[in-house]
Amino acid sequence: MKRLSSQQGFTVPELVVTVILSGLFISLVTYFGISYWRYALLQESDLDTFVTRLNAGDYLREAVGGSSGMLNQNSIVDTNAHVPDTSGAGSQYWQPIHAVPSTISVGSTGSFTALMYFRRPAQSTNGSFIMNGTQPYHDEYVLYLDGTTKELRVRTLANSAATGNSRVTTCPPSSATISCPADKVVAKDLASVATRFFSRSGNTVDYTASTDPITGEYNGPDYSVVEVVEFTLNITRKPLFQKTNATQNSTIVRIALRNS
Repeated sequence: MKRLSSQQGFTVPELVVTVILSGLFISLVTYFGISYWRYALLQESDLDTFVTRLNAGDYLREAVGGSSGMLNQNSIVDTNAHVPDTSGAGSQYWQPIHAVPSTISVGSTGSFTALMYFRRPAQSTNGSFIMNGTQPYHDEYVLYLDGTTKELRVRTLANSAATGNSRVTTCPPSSATISCPADKVVAKDLASVATRFFSRSGNTVDYTASTDPITGEYNGPDYSVVEVVEFTLNITRKPLFQKTNATQNSTIVRIALRNS
């Protein structure tokens, strides 16, 4: 009488098929998991740049739109001028800027680029203007690009003659103190900033109207005739754990100047 075997199991072909199918399903799950993870990081990066664009637009509209004029150069001394004037004004003044449309790339690590200067009436803590006779005192502001952090920052130069001024002069982050806080960050992850200048009718300002007698470069009619200024902020960002700047956005901020 034959004894029936109770042993059961996979044959070699069945085992091979099982391993292949298991590997395939694991690969698919892993692929979709990583793809979803990368997509989530990309969405998070896009959202961060969206918030940056909104905040930058709000600040520029309020600060520049409410200014009492743009400047070719600061008149209030800045002991931390990153791009000092080498033409004669001295190291405590930023280099002169003219109302010439341009696209300015953020520089390399350790570099700084002046973008624009403007002034606003000095105010006390209760919001009233601090007057110098019939005219208000003015604080001045410097918009500049920081190549190390890829940020657009603004430096405040408070008018020391305005008694009770609510503004205080700011400093580079590396030398900031309680009495001289760090410059405000306006936008992060910048690749470049483009500027254009218009009249209220929408015509571009003729920046070829005059030239610099030393360099021969166009220096425009300067800011006295500018009624509308336009900023284009070009932002690039590398999402976490990714090798390329997958997030690339631009935002245009056009501001009608209140003083014009």
